[in-house]
Amino acid sequence: MSDQHRSTHEPHPQDGGAGWLPPQPPAAPAYPPHPSAPYPADPYREAAYPALPPAGPDPAPLPATFALAAEPGAAAGADQQPPAGHRARRGLLRGRLALVTAVAAIAALVGGVTGGALADDRTGSTSASSTLVRPVSANADGSANVSAIAAAVSPAVVQITVKTSGGTATGTGVVLTADGQILTNYHVVSGAVSGGGQLTVAFQDGSTASASVTGTNKSLDTAVITASGVSGLTTAVLGDSDSTAVGDSVVAIGNPEGLTGTVTSGIVSAKDRQVSVQVDESTTSNNGGFGFPNLPGQRGSSGSGSSGSSSSDTATYQALQTDAALNPGNSGGPLINSAGQVIGLNSAMYSASGSSSTGSSDAGSVGLGFAIPINSVKQVLSQMQAGKTL
Repeated sequence: MSDQHRSTHEPHPQDGGAGWLPPQPPAAPAYPPHPSAPYPADPYREAAYPALPPAGPDPAPLPATFALAAEPGAAAGADQQPPAGHRARRGLLRGRLALVTAVAAIAALVGGVTGGALADDRTGSTSASSTLVRPVSANADGSANVSAIAAAVSPAVVQITVKTSGGTATGTGVVLTADGQILTNYHVVSGAVSGGGQLTVAFQDGSTASASVTGTNKSLDTAVITASGVSGLTTAVLGDSDSTAVGDSVVAIGNPEGLTGTVTSGIVSAKDRQVSVQVDESTTSNNGGFGFPNLPGQRGSSGSGSSGSSSSDTATYQALQTDAALNPGNSGGPLINSAGQVIGLNSAMYSASGSSSTGSSDAGSVGLGFAIPINSVKQVLSQMQAGKTL
């Protein structure tokens, strides 16, 4: 057998019997060359056998799914870039995660702001907000539902006590604000304005608070005082006195002769009744703390004024006249319409025996009471609440 035949079909002695080695490439390629490129010089170089170690460059990167799982451990080299499909999917996941995070952050922010607003609102309601007097419906015949009005408005009516060196006087007031501003007559608190008297306010629930004069308008016989250390009070609703007609039902709430929470009712018997009344403390104290008016056409001097009184101590206004019973102590209390709204401030009453000299021993209601229209009060109310003396 020739040497050429042995080299072709028998293992070469250098193999050490490890296995069959591929033959040396023939002079011409085993297959026809591709028309566009030459056949590789070594067509069997890429083949690998289990018994031989791998040769050539490093293995190709793992598929994207394996690379994604291996990423947290950083097993791959730092400069190894994931395939394009992996980068796209990771970008999508990161984008979704960023969107979820942003939505959660916005929700937390909105929730925090809303919660803060609600918390602030609850705090405000504890210290400053009030309960308005609820609306009241009239009876089917149009008359006032007196019991409903009394239940609704009484929490907004207070008793005012003024202690001076000369004695003690009482009157009534209407709560304006939750933090203790109260509307009343000037002549009710005049002892605290000029006489150094001490003011005390008693509420419907029996609690009391000291008070101070905030603003006054002597010429209209009105004043605003402020109770100390109170909050959340029930406040009255101020109505429209111009819409009131003669014959309309009305209710008065006050503290006549110290009888707290007294309710009387009647009608508006006249409008625009001109009333002049003395408001100085010495005069009203003699009248049981109530103004006795000088009325046009009245015989003699049955009013509370005297010839020696100063005109600066006189209040004049166009009053609502009512036949609801008023007595000393009703001063500064509300005159209320059938809807439960304050349309006037009870301020004066007629008494044939009332005068600065005879006192109030024979004084009493004879069906002629007078109230300052609330629309007149509104014209100066904000200034008094701001602390002005008018």
